[in-house]
Amino acid sequence: MKPWAIALGLVGAALLAALNVVAIATSRRWLTALDFAVDVAVLGAGAILMLRLALRGSAQRVALGAVQARLQAVVDTAMDAILTVDHAQRIVLFNRAAEAMFGCRREEVLGAPLDRFIPARYREAHRAHVAEFGRSGTTRRSMGGVDAPDLYGLRADGSEFPIEASISQVGEGTEKFYTVIVRDITQRKAAEERLRRQQAELRELSARVLEAREEEKALLARELHDELGQLLTALRMDLAWLRERLGAADPGLGAKVAHMAELVDRTVRSVRRISSGLRPLILDDLGLADAVRWLADDFAGHSGVRVSLDLALDGADEPARPVANTVYRVLQESLTNVARHAQARNAWVVLREANGALHLEVEDDGRGIDPEALDRSRSLGLKGMRERVLYLGGTFEIGRAPRGGTRVLVRVPHARAVEGARA
Repeated sequence: MKPWAIALGLVGAALLAALNVVAIATSRRWLTALDFAVDVAVLGAGAILMLRLALRGSAQRVALGAVQARLQAVVDTAMDAILTVDHAQRIVLFNRAAEAMFGCRREEVLGAPLDRFIPARYREAHRAHVAEFGRSGTTRRSMGGVDAPDLYGLRADGSEFPIEASISQVGEGTEKFYTVIVRDITQRKAAEERLRRQQAELRELSARVLEAREEEKALLARELHDELGQLLTALRMDLAWLRERLGAADPGLGAKVAHMAELVDRTVRSVRRISSGLRPLILDDLGLADAVRWLADDFAGHSGVRVSLDLALDGADEPARPVANTVYRVLQESLTNVARHAQARNAWVVLREANGALHLEVEDDGRGIDPEALDRSRSLGLKGMRERVLYLGGTFEIGRAPRGGTRVLVRVPHARAVEGARA
């Protein structure tokens, strides 16, 4: 009610009281009659006012009830579970989606603590999280975090299920209400787990295929080097013998034999090159360190790119064959990319062994890799390198180098770490 209306009512009440006193003191009929009429009028007006106020209050309650009903209908149509709790974390709102999710009716949980829907091992952390959220003044945030990314709810039958949730708050001081929106992600978690298993199976299949290819390459390289190489060497010796026997008797035939010997020498060099490209036998015979030195020298000789090599390997503890194959092939592919795309003058190769793993770093001073090339479907070389490393439990990074070119960083666990990871 407005202040001026209150003041007017007080003045009227004072005048009415004065009129009543005068009427009683004078005992005059006309004044008593007037006083009676005024009293009746005032009482009637008051009754009418009270009736109007009562009707207005009833209408407001009806309107408020309608608003609350509409709000409850909106909340009940939400697909996610919605729970509101007071400052003591007692449930004051529980929609139909929450009933279906937690397996209990609204009437059973209103006024109950929220802890009944939280697994026992998470309750203390949840209460601390809500208290910290209330002090922060933030209106809303996602629940969980880096240290506890997985959240779980507790159904009425005692079963747990994965959820994702967000929390919001309204009110001030102790009169605060917290609303939690909960989503059941059981199906999504199951789909993610299936996807992880499929990826692991595909990665293992890819690794098995690569291992089989390595075995075939090694066998073919050995046959080319040993069988064909020996045959060509024998043919070269026979041509030398024939050339000595001919002498100067037939210069034309001697020149033909000399040309044939030159062709045999070129064939021997081609066989060695093809054999080394398939698989350098030095990798099996002398180990990873010597194979890396040979590869760096051979690359520098053919490409014209100066290679700086930094090796720090313990020769007494040779890596397992899958690890050595992976590191060698990653280095080979990296240097091939430097020759094809980088337009570099210098390349730096660092191979070290530390903390039970091999660390390979290949860097150049070329034009650098296009970031979009990393996601292109045709970048099979990069994808192949990454898959080789990830299968062994390692890490693979590629990006811009401090010198402006491209840098490849690879970490592959040593044999013992790999066996433990795959066991």
